[in-house]
Amino acid sequence: MPLTAITRAVSPSINDCQLAFADRRPIDVAKAVAQHGRYEACLQSLGLAVVALPPLAGLPDAVFVEDPAIVLDEIAIMTRMGAESRRGESAGLAEAVARFRPIRWIAAPGTLEGGDVVRIGRSLFVGQSARSNAAGIAQLADELAPFGYTVKSVAIENCLHLKSACTYLGRNTVLANRAWVDLDSFGNVRIIEVAPEEPAAADVLAIGETIIIPASFPETARILERSGWRVLPIDVSELQKAEAGVTCMSLIFNTTINGV
Repeated sequence: MPLTAITRAVSPSINDCQLAFADRRPIDVAKAVAQHGRYEACLQSLGLAVVALPPLAGLPDAVFVEDPAIVLDEIAIMTRMGAESRRGESAGLAEAVARFRPIRWIAAPGTLEGGDVVRIGRSLFVGQSARSNAAGIAQLADELAPFGYTVKSVAIENCLHLKSACTYLGRNTVLANRAWVDLDSFGNVRIIEVAPEEPAAADVLAIGETIIIPASFPETARILERSGWRVLPIDVSELQKAEAGVTCMSLIFNTTINGV
């Protein structure tokens, strides 16, 4: 199916990004911009149409477009981010998303971030994190119930988002760091565990039969290759200093829904 990816260029203020679990280290902005450009080129090489939005100078985390929105086939949910300093990212992204989907908004006191949402078919699993609270998860469930989706909370610990701990690969398979997430919540799925020496390697981006993975996780890449996936490593080392994962820098959805 034709896929679109919305991305946003790296902010020149990315060194002021929010950090929850990583120590702050200087980010080479020019190198981060170049790595992000190669990330977009990687998506294009896999057949995605990339909608590249301009940088937002005063919003250092705006490159992480996955967090302010959840785009499904029928609807898009604009989240109310748990990091208050990031809420200014939503309006501009909503304008871009509205070209493709009708929009609903999470309202106070709910908080929700797209990085906490793992979708498997018609089920959305949402991490109970510092960024996504019970009120936000309940609002998401209410918005999506008319479309036949179920929403289930998942306990996580020692990581920023649910996708820091696990991602869905397709083939009823989840890549996970078992120490960070309650995998019982996922029911009868196959679990592939990250390499023990690479605890942050569960955040990978599956596009069909190809899995994009940061080049800094070679052992987990080998595990995935042995499990039958085509693996595409990419250097995002400067962006990882801002707690980036390869899922959070794009908002990917089916383009052909609703006649678009």
